[in-house]
Amino acid sequence: MLDETGFKRKRFADLFEEMEDKAKEAWGEKVNTSEKSPLGIILRLFAWFLSIVHALAEKVYYSGYVNTAEGNSLDRLGPYVGVSRVLDQYATGTVTLTGTPGYTQAEGFLIATEGDIQFETLDPAVFDSTGKATVPIEAMESGTGSNVAAGLISVIVNPNPDVTAVTNIVATSGGRAKQTDPEFRELFGLSVAGGGSATGDSIRGAILRVDGVRAAAVIINSSKDIDSSGRPPKSYQSYVLGGEDVDIATAILGVGSAGIESYGDTTVVLKDLSGNEQPVSFSRAEVVPIHIKVHIYKTASYPAEGDAQVVSALAQFIGGTDSDGTVYAGLSMNDDVILMRLVSTIYKIAGVEDVSLELSQDGTTFSAGNIPIEVFQVAQTAADWIEVVTDDFSS
Repeated sequence: MLDETGFKRKRFADLFEEMEDKAKEAWGEKVNTSEKSPLGIILRLFAWFLSIVHALAEKVYYSGYVNTAEGNSLDRLGPYVGVSRVLDQYATGTVTLTGTPGYTQAEGFLIATEGDIQFETLDPAVFDSTGKATVPIEAMESGTGSNVAAGLISVIVNPNPDVTAVTNIVATSGGRAKQTDPEFRELFGLSVAGGGSATGDSIRGAILRVDGVRAAAVIINSSKDIDSSGRPPKSYQSYVLGGEDVDIATAILGVGSAGIESYGDTTVVLKDLSGNEQPVSFSRAEVVPIHIKVHIYKTASYPAEGDAQVVSALAQFIGGTDSDGTVYAGLSMNDDVILMRLVSTIYKIAGVEDVSLELSQDGTTFSAGNIPIEVFQVAQTAADWIEVVTDDFSS
């Protein structure tokens, strides 16, 4: 049923009750609609199938709202505010090949780890006089599983006598799973909050719609004097975490106010629609590293992978790199790291009876207190910065 209060679907019991009332209206109050009567069986069958139709109608109704839409239905709402879900991404990196000096190996050469995580070269490999060639690579499969540590790529999948060895001096990175519904809803909310143009919120919203951007803030100096941070009169400074410089500058140019100076230590020169060169400036956000020591008192229901769940929960809440290589947005810029909110996040994991937690910015000096974050800063953590210790709880 759809009225001014919204949609309320009819369930099986509601439908059967209506059908039973209609049957009694048509054939009298004494008509037999029991479970074993022919009419009762027919009414129940129709009510069951109609309940499925009503459930589908409910899904269709709620698929039009960002807070209730799921999957592809949620994806289709993104273009209305200029955002799209981050899909599966492929890990990239570089490898050093060893082979015959002067030989050129065509791109698409397959290499792998001992665990058969395969990569292919993206450029031809030209071996120098020492028999070495360094080329970029990309994983054959998307996801975080292809984010491998340095030195793990050592297998040549397609044997070639002119290529004798391979290794990756640095780890591969960038592989991630498809952005989850909650992550996409958060991005949707941040982007739609900055509609319009020529305002601080609209500039922030445009920056947040740039691929790879995880946080942004815009500070405006509307006075006629240089402010305490050195911003010129009538200017604004955008602080950004993630994303490419050109993409960020393009987003700022698209919504920034004409004649108002964009200020920052990174400047990109772009051409406007008239062909005139426009310098666009912004600054990179200052990342505040958050190191965490967690002491958990657990019960028998604490899962075997509970420590990993704790690490993942904290990485998702604060923002940063999880143990599988997934990078989460987490807290926005100027969001303080509140100790009790982190504790509350950990308590959501089964079997956690009690928690003590300490935070540090340098990984050395820890304390059980909040960490304040300035407007140009953003907190970030990493799985390697989170230490989890567990003990059995005894009442």
